[in-house]
Amino acid sequence: MLLARARYSFYMRVQLRIVAGSLRGRKLICQIHEGLRPTPQMVREAFFSIMGDAIPDRPFIDVFAGTGAFGLEALSRGAGQAVFVERDVTLASEIERHLRDFHLSDAGRVQRGDAYRWVERWQPPAEPINVFVSPPFADFTRRTEDLIQLLETIQQKVAPGSVVVLQGERGLAADQLPDGSRWEERRYGRNLLLIWLK
Repeated sequence: MLLARARYSFYMRVQLRIVAGSLRGRKLICQIHEGLRPTPQMVREAFFSIMGDAIPDRPFIDVFAGTGAFGLEALSRGAGQAVFVERDVTLASEIERHLRDFHLSDAGRVQRGDAYRWVERWQPPAEPINVFVSPPFADFTRRTEDLIQLLETIQQKVAPGSVVVLQGERGLAADQLPDGSRWEERRYGRNLLLIWLK
């Protein structure tokens, strides 16, 4: 019983909302690790405003998916399909539950596992895609080389016309990233979006 209580206290429940599209207003009820901070809705709205017409019909890859809010929002806005890469078993199960609840199981797939290993064997579609990368903030300092390698591998593998977006708070500057001069930086308070187009 003590173990169960300790484990439960390690997680907290949050409620997020789909902002636009076919699922507009639908709520995501998620049980998340206390160390995970879901991206503020303002930043999510800014991201999809920037992406605009690049979302409909394109595959969307949500790397370090967490709650899966970005991939689910992409599907709501017409993305052709979504892949959610998430290591945490609880979070991955929550994403699968939301896909079922929203009748999107055919459009979304959860890839359980470590993103740094996943990217090595990942075979992307031949057409342009959108890739959203939102690693744990600690990885910007503790796994800097791994993160840079992950981004470089994604950049090499995706088709021309693809968009890669890195989200963080602080840590890597654009000029430290692979092909650094081509990353566009947008700041929203303490949040940062770095955007690269192939």
